[in-house]
Amino acid sequence: MLQSPPVEAEPSSRTSERPIQEPKLVDRLRDSRRLSTALAAPLSDEDQTVQAMDDASPTKWHLAHTTWFYEAFILKEHLPGYQPFSADFDYCFNSYYESKGHRHPRPKRGLLTRPSAQGVRDYRAHVDAALDDLFAQGIAETPADKVGALVELGINHEQQHQELLLTDILSLFASNPLRPAYRAPQPKVEAVSEAARLNWISFAGGIRTIGHDGHGFAYDNESPRHEVLLRPYRLADRCVTNGEWISFIEAGGYTDPLLWFADGWATVKAQGWQAPGYWEQRDGTWHQMTLEGLLPVDLRAPVSHVSYYEANAFAQWAGKRLPTEFEWEAASEGYTPAGNDLSTNALRPRAAKPAGNGRLSQLFGDVWEWTSSAYQPYPGYRAAPGAIGEYNGKFMVSQQVLRGGSCATPGGHIRATYRNFFYPHHRWQFMGLRLAEDAA
Repeated sequence: MLQSPPVEAEPSSRTSERPIQEPKLVDRLRDSRRLSTALAAPLSDEDQTVQAMDDASPTKWHLAHTTWFYEAFILKEHLPGYQPFSADFDYCFNSYYESKGHRHPRPKRGLLTRPSAQGVRDYRAHVDAALDDLFAQGIAETPADKVGALVELGINHEQQHQELLLTDILSLFASNPLRPAYRAPQPKVEAVSEAARLNWISFAGGIRTIGHDGHGFAYDNESPRHEVLLRPYRLADRCVTNGEWISFIEAGGYTDPLLWFADGWATVKAQGWQAPGYWEQRDGTWHQMTLEGLLPVDLRAPVSHVSYYEANAFAQWAGKRLPTEFEWEAASEGYTPAGNDLSTNALRPRAAKPAGNGRLSQLFGDVWEWTSSAYQPYPGYRAAPGAIGEYNGKFMVSQQVLRGGSCATPGGHIRATYRNFFYPHHRWQFMGLRLAEDAA
């Protein structure tokens, strides 16, 4: 299953194209704000209030928090005469910015029945009007100016919450005995009838430069750019599929302690895991809860909703390993950061199409790919001063890095240097894996 002969990676080809004019910052801001509203539109006000678990948040809270971000970091400080919508919202909708004051406990966000969902919509309208005024007065124009840079951060911050909004709704609906669907099942669009054959792509070792190059937006955890030493390695040309994961289950993968980290094995036993998140058997067939309701597992599609512990155990069972985040980034050079993300409207991972000799598929979109790299600062990293510095730096402990984006990541949000991070037991996001092995 996993032993196809390796092929050498082809050099990336670059074509010269006419430059495309980037949308104005204000237009991107408005588009982002409209997308959040559109993602919440299929939900009832009751749907938007409930919290399924401590790690998730209600849709209403996501809509309010992303609005509070603009109010707290931009409007209060930079728009003369701005009047906050409600003084109480600082407490209700702050997430983890300690320097911005006390906040409502995360596990209890589902208790915020007030303000109402309509009250949150009114809050968004109030802040959106003030943001329009900010641009009308020329206080923010482009990401190159001080306030414009904060708006750019706010757009990317809201895009992160758009993905969380969808995955948190999935966690809520999966907990509902009626197994409601976020939307009706859509026609399948895959052009493949079976899982693509797995091939191994070889990459040379050596000194490689990793990190964001400073052109365009990036989070501070993607810098500074620095050099790493890689040994020759190979990557699977696609992600692990549901069909391959069922083979792992049937081989006793969840019952063999020799495959697992100690903490992972303890989690399996404590949580009673026997399959990926949202999987259940109906009449002897594996089904998985999706945003389109409970559906039979697609054997060809990438496995999703697996933790780092599970991903590593599968790699051990397969006689392989997970790639480091540096191997992943080096391998992604020359690939356009686009794929099956939220812009395709699939809302689920899709089966890989054969990538062709020496090429990788599914690098971007479908599922976030676990790496073996701990989430740590790059050499020379310094968090930004003030409250903005709480965005990434204070989480650089006890978490693992994922790369590549998912089917719920907004279009245009991902890039090769993007470092997502979660605790190793987390699996409610669209999390999967790609295998790696040493080449020498």
